[in-house]
Amino acid sequence: MSNLDWKANWEESRRHYLDWWARKGLVITMWEHLRKDGPPHAPVAPPPPARDRAQYWFDPEWRAANIHYNLAHSSFKADILPVANTHLGPGSLAAILGSPLEGDEETIWIHPRPEDSDDIVFDEANPWWQLHLDLIRACKRRADSHYMVGCPDLIEGLDTLAGLRGTQSVLLDTVDRPEELARQLQAVNDIWFTVFDRIYAEINEDGAMAFCYFSIWGPGKVAKLQSDISLMISPDSFRRFVQPYIREQCRFWTIRSITWTAWAPFATWTRCSRSRNWTPSSGRRATASPRAATRVGTSCTSASAPAASRSCPRGWKWTNWRRCWTPSARKASTCSCTLRRNRILTPR
Repeated sequence: MSNLDWKANWEESRRHYLDWWARKGLVITMWEHLRKDGPPHAPVAPPPPARDRAQYWFDPEWRAANIHYNLAHSSFKADILPVANTHLGPGSLAAILGSPLEGDEETIWIHPRPEDSDDIVFDEANPWWQLHLDLIRACKRRADSHYMVGCPDLIEGLDTLAGLRGTQSVLLDTVDRPEELARQLQAVNDIWFTVFDRIYAEINEDGAMAFCYFSIWGPGKVAKLQSDISLMISPDSFRRFVQPYIREQCRFWTIRSITWTAWAPFATWTRCSRSRNWTPSSGRRATASPRAATRVGTSCTSASAPAASRSCPRGWKWTNWRRCWTPSARKASTCSCTLRRNRILTPR
């Protein structure tokens, strides 16, 4: 996209993002937006109040009008991007595969589908899939070079299956039915590619796109890849049920962004990602603690990597990973037993 009317310094921020993907420089941005001081970017009237939560979340025209109004009154200083957030809950690929959605005051909850089935099928007529397309298209009609329309937070892999079938069922399958679980994970990955490509075709501008969560932008296809459920499985299960499918996503195209909200030392990546994050769950405030803050551009973990694979990219070095964040204790603690022998690449 060559121009964004509502972001005066777009060309400067665009260069910052391009440099960042090339592992140079710094991007100063934030998740979502700040209220703008002074007059709005354009005289946009607010939509009438939503009748109920169903309209607030699931009426594409009302959502698009509300997004349009909020962006018109938002600040995009530094590298903050004007991005229409088209999410339908974190992990909405599960809804596309059959899970029901429920909106509340702050977020959208995804419930396991009512029928007990191992079938993982993409149905074009699924109403939640149609709602994804309707919301994206409604936002596109209003964007008109003022802002970008972002890709919703589909999520993938075990997290999607947990949303679709329930966390306990998926965790039990790592032990009781590992072959069936692997089959379902491959089906989820195959569908993820199909859905992502369809959304990319709707939202890309000149071959570049934005992703809703973290408000990131890049040329080509930009995706956030994660595995929250990894906190509940062993390193061996991670390597069997998470790592191969995220690697497949990385190899299919040049994925521009990889983030994860699992314990980094469990990852045994062969390539470097550009960020990692700690995100509080719904209803919890974000913390300013440096032990839980987002760290950008630090990351290529490799558990007990052989010496031959430890060649570092320019500007990176090996350091010991000594500490981890313990959510229950709300403090950093030494994890010498679980985390010993793990390494993480950090910038010099």
